[in-house]
Amino acid sequence: MTAILGISAFYHDAAAALVVDGRIVAAAQEERFTRIKHDSSVPRQAIRYCLEESGLSPDDLDFVGFYDKPFLKFDRLLDVWHATAPRGFRAFSNAIPLWLKQKLHVPRELRSALGGGFRKRFLFAEHHESHAASAFFPSPFEEAAILTVDGVGEWATGTLGTGTGNRLSLTHELRFPHSLGLLYSAFTYHCGFAVNSGEYKLMGLAPYGEPRFVDRILRKLIDLKDDGSFRMDLSFFDYCHGLRMTSRKFSDLFEGPPRPKESPVTQREMDMAASIQVVTEDILLKMVRHLHALTKMQNLCMAGGVALNCVANGRILREGPFEKLWIQPAADDAGGALGVALLIRHQMLGHPRTPCPTDSQHGSLLGPRYADDVIARYLDSVGASSVRFDSENELCSETAALIAAGKVVGWFQGRMEFGPRSLGNRSILGDPRNAGMQSLINRKIKLRESFRPFAVSILENAVGDYYEMEPGEAGPYMLVVAPVRAEWRIALPPAQEALHGLDKLQEVRSALPAVTHVDCSTRVQTVDAGRHGTFHRLIERFAALTGCPALVNTSFNVRGEPIVCSPEDAYRCFLGTGLDALAIGNHLLLRENQPPQDAGVRVAYLRAAGRD
Repeated sequence: MTAILGISAFYHDAAAALVVDGRIVAAAQEERFTRIKHDSSVPRQAIRYCLEESGLSPDDLDFVGFYDKPFLKFDRLLDVWHATAPRGFRAFSNAIPLWLKQKLHVPRELRSALGGGFRKRFLFAEHHESHAASAFFPSPFEEAAILTVDGVGEWATGTLGTGTGNRLSLTHELRFPHSLGLLYSAFTYHCGFAVNSGEYKLMGLAPYGEPRFVDRILRKLIDLKDDGSFRMDLSFFDYCHGLRMTSRKFSDLFEGPPRPKESPVTQREMDMAASIQVVTEDILLKMVRHLHALTKMQNLCMAGGVALNCVANGRILREGPFEKLWIQPAADDAGGALGVALLIRHQMLGHPRTPCPTDSQHGSLLGPRYADDVIARYLDSVGASSVRFDSENELCSETAALIAAGKVVGWFQGRMEFGPRSLGNRSILGDPRNAGMQSLINRKIKLRESFRPFAVSILENAVGDYYEMEPGEAGPYMLVVAPVRAEWRIALPPAQEALHGLDKLQEVRSALPAVTHVDCSTRVQTVDAGRHGTFHRLIERFAALTGCPALVNTSFNVRGEPIVCSPEDAYRCFLGTGLDALAIGNHLLLRENQPPQDAGVRVAYLRAAGRD
């Protein structure tokens, strides 16, 4: 037996992943356990979970790998601080204590997290090597071209390469400070959203705007080449030497300073979002076309934070030269933990790899699971009122009936998802035919911006009936946006077609209005019986009741809080929000049957989630 633990930490979404004899056994982000959104600390609890899931102790591990090379990253930071001195002194003085105390001492920190039980050497991979490994090795392909794009690793911000069998090779790279991830994050920051988490919001906001700044971006901000490489005019940005993303010059170019957080979104922000989204898609299409010309391969694997831009992924799939696309579900830094473990297994140790016809990610359902008796004991301990079903079929039938009646249900089943998406095990579910459902969930339950769209979870054999997708084009990981087929769209009168900005939000545009964005597109997850057992049965029951083989699916949390992990997390979220029901294990809880709650319960919950 060969057991390899991979770890990512210190920057964004710390995580641990365990690979045993080439099989991905467990993986989870630290935030799910600590309840700190995007927790970047050493993932002690995620490590503990991976070991408990496998029944191993730290001493049983053969290798422990770290997803990047801290000294190489520190070298880049010193170079940048020196080159920008004295302007970068404040950023330098803020960062250097943590580097000297912790980030330059990774082996010490990891040994502590492992309880001193691991006495062998640690192995380190370069950041984009870990991304590339996370993309290629779990994929269903024997060979594939590889594209990784993010903010920055050590020096690289994007790489091109290939994978064949149990080997990968990165041949080209874009280097800091020129970065597509940082360019997109600069617009995220200027539009008033948080960097490293608000990029989803910017992508969701884009269809409300007009891309009137595209020419300005291409003329002033970047010098873009045909191969997708580019150079940025750094006078418009502050991220090299300051604590902000954009400069005063950027504000002058885009008609004003950054939008204050939580202030109303204006047409300017919508137009900025639309513009940088178009530019990002065009850059990625140039990159993949160049990569195809270099490799002549038919399959493409992607990872890095930019690979979570599912609108761009949809265009790559439809307009790009590759026949098949596979994207690491945890494409951001969390996936680097899995990548380094697989890199050690195949690249460093030389173990062979046999691709799985679907993939070897197991639906990315790699987190903790809770036995039904554990759930029952918890519910009894808090005095919850629930109905316990003898069979999964009964649970699915009752839950489907609630959703068909317009109820919003928290759904907690099986193993927690690894990555940023809820894929049917830690989800909030609703009826996609309900025109008010999108607004209801955003306003009453998720407590987030009204413009945010929702994804659809649809039976795999029905996706082509509703969306412009070929068989096999979507996938179980909710990473591609697709247009709604014409026959399901609803034509709008000219006056309504002419609406601008957030006024577009109220119009019904398809037969599935709750999951149809204002540009008649949807982020799609396909659901199959093999990966999604219980979730698949639920959608089948809903389809039998309503004729609709799909559900609204959004993550089981509120804004500012990580996705729920444990029964306690799920129950607290149920009590603290406007959810109508909670299906947890074989138990179904209805809000009206719960003991009366003190008003402070909701306030305390929202405060803990960062929403007070």
